[in-house]
Amino acid sequence: MINEIEEFSCYTTPVVYKAAGKKDVAWMKRMNTDMLETGEGFQRILTIVARGYLWKGRDADLDHARRALCAWCSIPDTEKAGPKAGWENKTGYAELHGEFPELVDEKGWGWLVRHVHSICTFARTNPGLVQKTRLEHCLDLEKTFDKIWRDRVLHYQVPLFTPTKTAIWSLSFDGVLADALELGPLRNYEITLTEAQEEWIRDNTPVKIPEEILYTLTLYYLANLQEDSDWVVLPVTNFAAYFGTTTFSRKWLPALCKTAIVRDTSGFGVSRYHLMRFP
Repeated sequence: MINEIEEFSCYTTPVVYKAAGKKDVAWMKRMNTDMLETGEGFQRILTIVARGYLWKGRDADLDHARRALCAWCSIPDTEKAGPKAGWENKTGYAELHGEFPELVDEKGWGWLVRHVHSICTFARTNPGLVQKTRLEHCLDLEKTFDKIWRDRVLHYQVPLFTPTKTAIWSLSFDGVLADALELGPLRNYEITLTEAQEEWIRDNTPVKIPEEILYTLTLYYLANLQEDSDWVVLPVTNFAAYFGTTTFSRKWLPALCKTAIVRDTSGFGVSRYHLMRFP
């Protein structure tokens, strides 16, 4: 979460589907089944992907970044779409394979859809290496994800000010590209904490919570803190996927709110937070 370049690589390069045990979820590549089922957390993922392609050259190339998003999200069109479908019906972008071979194959299967089917196959064929609840979710995703994802991809392409756009489907390529322009090129933040700050982390980490949790949240806070506010947007769903467990959002984060963090109301997988009594 601090090294955005590494995060971009997680979402765009081939994945090795193997695990050393049930707690090893590296094969999911910073995603989890909650995220894939609800769509929460994709604001950050799509923005990271867009920034990686938007700033390939000296100047921002919005058209290149939009095509990259289409390629990454691509899933073959249904028969209803037809060969000349506009964005209202088009979800498959096989024609972008030559420009983005790492993001979409010759048949229009994008990086994400191939990844989802691969993690479902891994879970189904390796039940001894996958937690029971995660396996059950993967079996459901294997049956339902394609239809869900087609609906999302269609909506992602709706122009920002289209009257039919609804609040619950607020995520769009236009909004993602606007965020990518504002945030700029991907960064690897190198932050050194003082001895007092490290002591604050040790003193404010509750028992049974790994110290790395508050340590990472502290680094992320300092990396994203703006001059005009003490608050930083916390992508809760993405952090849960980064740590490889929903225990982060369901148990660890609420416990940290009693000792170290002030957190605002959460919605759609994000909230705001700032650190208490931070030196």
